[in-house]
Amino acid sequence: MFINAMKDVSHTKNQIQSVTNFQDLVATPFQGAVNALCWNRKLEGDFSEIANKVDCTETMATVSREELLELQLSEQGQLAREILLNDLKLLEGYGAAPILNVIQHYERDEDFPWFPTDVYSFHVDRSPVPTDTFLCTYYGAASDIIPNEQAIQKIRVPEIRAELKKLYQGDEGAGFEDFLREYFFDLHYKENPNAQPINLGVCNLWRLAVDHPKSKVLPCIHRAPMENAGERRLLLIC
Repeated sequence: MFINAMKDVSHTKNQIQSVTNFQDLVATPFQGAVNALCWNRKLEGDFSEIANKVDCTETMATVSREELLELQLSEQGQLAREILLNDLKLLEGYGAAPILNVIQHYERDEDFPWFPTDVYSFHVDRSPVPTDTFLCTYYGAASDIIPNEQAIQKIRVPEIRAELKKLYQGDEGAGFEDFLREYFFDLHYKENPNAQPINLGVCNLWRLAVDHPKSKVLPCIHRAPMENAGERRLLLIC
């Protein structure tokens, strides 16, 4: 079951806070249960035109500002481009390093089929320094988040932990915990049976809490969506 992030969010314990402009998006502190901030937007322009005109022969392509400016676009495509350029400018002015991607699909993790660590799995981001994750899907399937109380670290699931111990081939202790962190197993989560993931929608610009040493809130659990058949995604992320 998926719900719209801007509708009934009472079950999230106020995980999401809405803002109406970029300045509030970057300046509002995470506190309490809030670990996701949303600048809810309705944007004009044809973002699908940009997604489909970008040369993307591999699974994913990064679109530079120069490539974006070189695209021959309709009037609606030009409107979309101006919005993209402005979003990049806003985030760069804030000190972030935004990347614009056209995505066919992400690479799947096939090393451990019983424990994939690709971005399709619910996970949190980690950083050694204070930072946040910003993202916006302009076209295509949008990402999901989930309330922290509706998920459990996969390494805490007994049967998964047992398999990880076999993989580690050592005694459980500090070394085992280091192993879990080194291979990012501790970043991934399993949703509870009655969990209600929240779809982030298109055009909304989000700021998500990251696991870092100075964070005062829990990191936001999120995942990339399965792409719609035959449809690319246009995503800004940093």
